[in-house]
Amino acid sequence: MPLVEGTATPRLRIGVLALQGDFAEHLVMLRANGVDAVEVRTLAQIDEVDGLVIPGGESTTIARLLIAFGMLEPLRERIRGGLPTWGTCAGAILLADDVPSLDREPLGVMDMTVERNAFGTQIQSFEADLDIRGIEGPPLRAIFIRAPVITRVGPGVEVLARLPDGRIVAARQGRLLATSFHPELTNDTRMHGLFVALCREVAYARRAS
Repeated sequence: MPLVEGTATPRLRIGVLALQGDFAEHLVMLRANGVDAVEVRTLAQIDEVDGLVIPGGESTTIARLLIAFGMLEPLRERIRGGLPTWGTCAGAILLADDVPSLDREPLGVMDMTVERNAFGTQIQSFEADLDIRGIEGPPLRAIFIRAPVITRVGPGVEVLARLPDGRIVAARQGRLLATSFHPELTNDTRMHGLFVALCREVAYARRAS
């Protein structure tokens, strides 16, 4: 158990899947929230963390690597078993149970449909100010790079943020978060703080049981 017994404020250890993509930026943001953040490349390392971030990158490449390394099904079972997991951009695509344009099997752990590259190519990248449920203070500046959009959510999925045109770009299902944008590319640590709070809540519950 990563939490340190006997301390008033146990220190969390959160992993970032480091097979491909912008995992290094997530590590910086998580550490700014006062947790131990580590690169994760094996199933054994996943068993040592209180939560997992699946970063942005190439969703097809990450999916292929998970399959090639024999990690897809075991990771799916760990997430379904209660591991707090947050997917950003490509990570959000992999969490969805319905991705019509993905050429490999996703993890399929969130009841939602995701459209890849919903805003066009890299030159159509943009930024937007978002009000995100669960985050206090001014709107969060969100960076969208070849971003997906969530086109459908199931009854157990809470919408956390929408663009002005109503398209869903952040959602939560229990211990799972999905965001279409890249909060790790800004100086605003609040989105990572939201995930850290979720991981801490789950870790405390396990510690008390």
